Amino acid sequence: MDRGEYNIELFSAVSKFIIEDINRYGKIVYFHKNMPAMSIEDTLHYFYFIIDGRIKVYQFNFETTKEQTIKILSRGDMFDVVVLLDGKPHEVLTHAYEDTKALRVPIERVKEWIETNSEFRNLFFHYVAAQMRNLEELATDLSLHDTSTRFIKLLLKYFDPDSAKLKLIHDLPHEEIASLIGTVRHVVNRHIQELKRDGSLEVERKKLKLKNIAKLLDRLQLK
Repeated sequence: MDRGEYNIELFSAVSKFIIEDINRYGKIVYFHKNMPAMSIEDTLHYFYFIIDGRIKVYQFNFETTKEQTIKILSRGDMFDVVVLLDGKPHEVLTHAYEDTKALRVPIERVKEWIETNSEFRNLFFHYVAAQMRNLEELATDLSLHDTSTRFIKLLLKYFDPDSAKLKLIHDLPHEEIASLIGTVRHVVNRHIQELKRDGSLEVERKKLKLKNIAKLLDRLQLK
């Protein structure tokens, strides 16, 4: 396997031992746009590192048809940390927003990396801590904030100051954005129209573009 196939930032800091293991045991896999990605059964045996693309991890209530997106996996993300740590099936669904490429490694090899390689162990637990913070923030937002606040916070979370653009969510359908903040499409549509009217947000060819960060921050402070 050519290292260029999986040359993500994570692997630039790990030892030759892990690179050799990846060459021996790893496999590049592809998930097609608008199709399910990793299954519950897959993650009992394999651990995934996202190389390119976006995958939604979500819960769905078949009785109420309500959906809650837990995370958007993108370049550099790992899946499934929960299964790796407790060895039990993780009852979540996955869906590829676009054609996505990932590195698949047997889960037992990744466990060995954590146990034997301090460089990878430090990277792994730093990643786990960041995910725990994100989940805590999601739970807090759903419990304590209204949908308008949650939407603004979502926009600010995914704003990249280096490129002055939204990342990951800029081209998602409104129902997908609604799933990220625990609401429905028509509520998101209403918030988008409000932000367009005050000049904070622009929609161009069905893509969201932030126009005035200061106004968004002011709106949060006023709530």
